[in-house]
Amino acid sequence: MTSSSRTVRVGSSHGLHARPAKLFAQKAKDAGIPVTIAKDSGKPVNAASILAVVALGIDFGDHVVLTADGENAEAVLDTLAEVLTTDHDESA
Repeated sequence: MTSSSRTVRVGSSHGLHARPAKLFAQKAKDAGIPVTIAKDSGKPVNAASILAVVALGIDFGDHVVLTADGENAEAVLDTLAEVLTTDHDESA
C-alpha cells in the first residue's frame, strides 16, 4: 500500500471553521482511501470527520500534515491541499 504525507499551510482567512472544514472533510471522504490530518506535530485525526477536523482548532496560516494511504495517495493529497490553501472566506 502506498502512503504519502504532505505539509500544507491553511489559506482560509478564518481558518478551518464549519464551511471550509465541511468542504475538506467531504473531499477526504470522497477520496475512498484513509486520510488523516494533524495540526503541526499533534495527533492525527480522520480527515473525513468534520467534527474531528473542526476540533483541531486550525487557524489561518497554521501548518497541517496530511497523510493518505492507498492507491492515488499523491493525487488525493493534491486535491486536499488545494482545498486547504484556498481562501474560502474571500467572498464571504
